[in-house]
Amino acid sequence: MSATIDPGEVEFSAIRAQGPGGQNVNKVSCAVHLRFDVGASSLPDPIKERLLALSDQRITQAGVVVLKAQQSRSLEQNKEDALRRLQELVDSVAVLPTVRRATRPTRSSQRKRLDSKTRSGQTKAMRGKVSE
Repeated sequence: MSATIDPGEVEFSAIRAQGPGGQNVNKVSCAVHLRFDVGASSLPDPIKERLLALSDQRITQAGVVVLKAQQSRSLEQNKEDALRRLQELVDSVAVLPTVRRATRPTRSSQRKRLDSKTRSGQTKAMRGKVSE
């Protein structure tokens, strides 16, 4: 199950990037804050539930995903990067984890385990003090 994100549901705000810049560092806002409200989105309900159940620091208590992109010096490239990272986050919860079915150990594996325990116990029993 794959879910695509509607760009109309994503809110961008331009902010000043951190780190060294140069002459334009205090004038140009090229970093991007992406805000995506999971509850109000058009994603399928199972994906919404799994997304909100993630223990990810980028998801607020109100169910809003906040991503910051500042890799590039271009505002458009940072927007694309933030959208791509949001899509990767959604795709990661779209795949259902495989359900583990409990199986019983075979009789031979149980016997091997007990035999190895017996052998190691005998080895340890031989480690006592030598009496003369």
